[in-house]
Order: sequence, then structure tokens, then C-alpha cells
Amino acid sequence: MPIRLITYSKGNVLPDLPGRRIEHSNELFHVYEQTAGYQPHLIVAYQDERPVAKLLSVVRKSTRMFPPSIIKRCEIYGYGEYFDESLNKENLFGEMLDYLTQNIIQQSFLIEFRNLEEPLFGYKHFRRNHYFSINWIRVYNSLHNRVPEKQLEPARKRQINRAVRRGATTKILETEEELDSFLKMLKKSYSSKIRKHFPDINFFRQLATQYPEKETSRIFIVKYKGKIIGGSFCIYSDGDAYLWFSGGMRKTYPWLYPGVMAVWAALTHAYSNGYQHFEFMDAGLPFKKIGYRDFILGFGGKQVSTRRWFRFRWKWLNRLSCWLYK
Repeated sequence: MPIRLITYSKGNVLPDLPGRRIEHSNELFHVYEQTAGYQPHLIVAYQDERPVAKLLSVVRKSTRMFPPSIIKRCEIYGYGEYFDESLNKENLFGEMLDYLTQNIIQQSFLIEFRNLEEPLFGYKHFRRNHYFSINWIRVYNSLHNRVPEKQLEPARKRQINRAVRRGATTKILETEEELDSFLKMLKKSYSSKIRKHFPDINFFRQLATQYPEKETSRIFIVKYKGKIIGGSFCIYSDGDAYLWFSGGMRKTYPWLYPGVMAVWAALTHAYSNGYQHFEFMDAGLPFKKIGYRDFILGFGGKQVSTRRWFRFRWKWLNRLSCWLYK
């Protein structure tokens, strides 16, 4: 029976759809839609009138100060979500990938698939659509068989104990005032060495406040004498927790380890609430020494090899990249 694909680009026409993954949900679609510089696209695969799969992408503006430029890039987290076990998941993904590439490549300089759990899934379909892959690293903590305290490196455990003794406290963000202070702190402290893109603050505000009845996300803050000195932002999807953003005023309060405490608050909350894994969403390239990856490994996580898939709009640049990364 043939598969019919429909792209939804406006939230007011989105149908109710099944699913457990926040990365491909209507909720995240609406958050993207209300964030400046973001344009979501949700591809839904139907068999007759029944939805059998969906794939959420977002086209966002990427601004660089040096060299000065504004480009649009499309990002997809994972391979989508599937609702019919009788259908070949990989072939269904191939149909959605063909459709997405044909429709998105003209409005995006770059398409990127990231946070991929199965490195070889869809390989032939990516290659057929002229994508190239780069090896990447995932770092995550398993929470179903070991308490977080027993996973910590000794130096990290000492830092947490010192911060607590010296008066640092952590909590879940609750008020609008705390949200404003957190966002101001995070934007100021967010280092380009960790991540070059920082979303419009409405992205955080919408995810944190729009769906209080669902634990789609949580913001954790680190306080000292009433002042927010660190914090982290997590999303939750299908039984797992994902640390998307975190930061702290480490230069101003080095003896309180605010960045460490921000991660620790999110990690212990995930364990206490029964999440199976806690993943750091951008651990970086495997062949490059990255300070952030060394930092997160101090929490006892496991490194796993994966890959990201890319496709440039410029044909000559894409052909060169495919040759370099074949």
C-alpha cells in the first residue's frame, strides 16, 4: 500500500499525532514556530488516512560575526518516530529523507542530522541523497543500574561537596523572575567553545512554561546568597533525559563550581524521577580535544561513537565534502 507524505509548516493546521519523542512532537513544533528566526516543518507519512511516521525539522538563521554572514541551516534530531512495526522503518525513513531533501535544500544552505542513536541506520538512503557523514561522539550516563554518586570521578565529587559546604544550592526554576535571571546569566556565560548558536530567549520561555502538565523540559538553577550563578536546561523524551544547555559564572564564583552544580542538579533529578539515561547533547568530534567533553566525562558518562550526516546546497561544495568524507 503506497505511502503518502504531507509537510506541515503552520501550527494551526497540525493534526493530533501519536508519539513519545519530544524531538518530533507537536509541542516542539509550536515552540520553534514562536521562536524568532526558526521555521519548523513536520513531515507525516500516511498509509490511507493513518499516520505511520513523522519527522520534524527546523530551518533556522545562523548568524556569524566573523566572517560576517547570515545563512539558513536545517537541523533534525534523530531519525523520526514510527508507529507501525509491520512496516520497514528504514525504507520509510528513506522516503521521508528523499522528500525532505528535495523540499528543504532550496531554502537551506546546510541540512544536518544529529543525535543519531544508530550510526548505520539509513546509510544507503543518505548516500543516495548525496549526504556525507562525519564521525561524532555521544556521552551519556546510564541511570537504571548505578546511582549518580557512584559514577562520579573523585575530583568531581570533591567539587560538589565543596560547593555545598560553601553555600551553593540547587533547585528547579519556578518563577518568572528566576527565568529572566537564568536566561540573562546563561546567555552571558555561554561560551562559543561549547556551542556557537544560542537561541532567542523565547525558545526557553516557551518550552519552560507552555506545557506545565507534561515534563517536556526542566530548568535547574544554582543559587548563592539569593543570586543565580548557574543553571541547566533539560528536555525529556521517551524515558531519557537530555542536557541541551548549561552554564555558570565560573570566573566570578570559581570556588562554587556553578557549572558543575548545574549539571549535577539535572543529573540527580533525572535519576530520582526514573529516567533511564542522561545524555549530553553535544560532546563533539572524536579526534579533537574538547574541554567541554573532558568536563562532562567527569560525571562518569560513557563515550559512544556515532555520526552526523550533512548536505550542502552548493553542489560543488557538497561533492568536495562527499569526496573528503567518503
